[in-house]
Amino acid sequence: MIRILHTADWHLGQTFFGYDRTEEHEAFLDWLAGEILRQEIDALIIAGDVFDVSNPSAASQSIYYRFIYRVTAENPNLQIVIVAGNHDSAARLEAPLPLLQAMRTEVRGVVRKLEGGAVDYDHLCVELKNRQGEVELLCMAVPFLRQGDYPVVQTEGNPYSEGVRELYTQLLRKLWKRRKPNQAILAIGHLQATGSEIAEKDYSERTVIGGLECVSPEAFPEQIAYTALGHIHKAQRVSGRENVRYAGSPIPMSFAERHYHHGVVMVAFDGGCAVDIRRIECPKSIPLISVPSGEPELPEKILEMLGELPETEGTAPYLEVKVLLEEPEPMLRQEIEDVLADKNYRLARIVSSYRTGAENVEKEETDWKKGLQEMSPLQIAQSAFEKIYQSEMPEDLVDLFQEAYLVATRKEEEER
Repeated sequence: MIRILHTADWHLGQTFFGYDRTEEHEAFLDWLAGEILRQEIDALIIAGDVFDVSNPSAASQSIYYRFIYRVTAENPNLQIVIVAGNHDSAARLEAPLPLLQAMRTEVRGVVRKLEGGAVDYDHLCVELKNRQGEVELLCMAVPFLRQGDYPVVQTEGNPYSEGVRELYTQLLRKLWKRRKPNQAILAIGHLQATGSEIAEKDYSERTVIGGLECVSPEAFPEQIAYTALGHIHKAQRVSGRENVRYAGSPIPMSFAERHYHHGVVMVAFDGGCAVDIRRIECPKSIPLISVPSGEPELPEKILEMLGELPETEGTAPYLEVKVLLEEPEPMLRQEIEDVLADKNYRLARIVSSYRTGAENVEKEETDWKKGLQEMSPLQIAQSAFEKIYQSEMPEDLVDLFQEAYLVATRKEEEER
């Protein structure tokens, strides 16, 4: 038997509307180290987005490397498999691989190519051993795939989806030939699966509207005992399949995620099958509070509600204030800060909705620049288009923008 912990989307180094989150990330990693020891875990899987940005700070990298050293020292049999996500720099994450391998840690960030341009599938295969030293898991360690990483497939459908599916198909075929009867196959991926659930107006996940980078769950056939996915921050089964899952992020990355049940997934394999799959919830991190919890209210009501906020002890919760305005009120932020002056809350943002007839037009008040950090390029373009032309961006223009953005992003990654 072999036990794994499936985690993803740590986003080390993320700041939340200007607030540092080191305390929250360190609390999660302390808890995770305890669970690895307590549950007698044989392998830790990190399915992408270890860091929040491709050029993480020295402090963020220190947290990451200290954790790997700690858990591998505390658990002499523990193996770690890490794949790069879209937020990570693939080359940077994989660069210290020779040193990390000394701590039984494998990292896959770059999809290597053989002479002639074929994918080096052997590099994406990782063997995981049980406590008796026997190989019990054959792992398909696939990072976030960019243009040029996957085989070119002639198709009238989505070339990205079909290319990613072909890579997994070829990799599975290679592993299936070398698999022994008591060995299970584990797939790792950092991608958006078709049908996965994303919170409305959640800009913290890099999703491509229109499905240009969606991958069908059929890419993970029944020969794969378990598929460990990252990228979507809400923990969930994909298409209702028990053994194809997103672990979700360990802490909320945006206010849209405040009601998520954050945690990890523990999977036990025996006899070539996943015999036990269970979620383990993380301890609650710093609370995210919205006032009001529902629709925005007028300023007078908001100030009253803020004045009635209960006293809090310990680390201050993050606070989002949603206000309904009929006209700009330049002193509103000052009034809100005055009400909160003696209360233990962190004012993260004020979201203003302007009432003009039957329409509500949402915009950030003085935190609009911070709000842009949460929005994808397409959402920024759509917002600008609507303000200029007073109508939604046409679908054909959305598709053109998406194509241009994908080309530009991939070119930037190649030049890194």
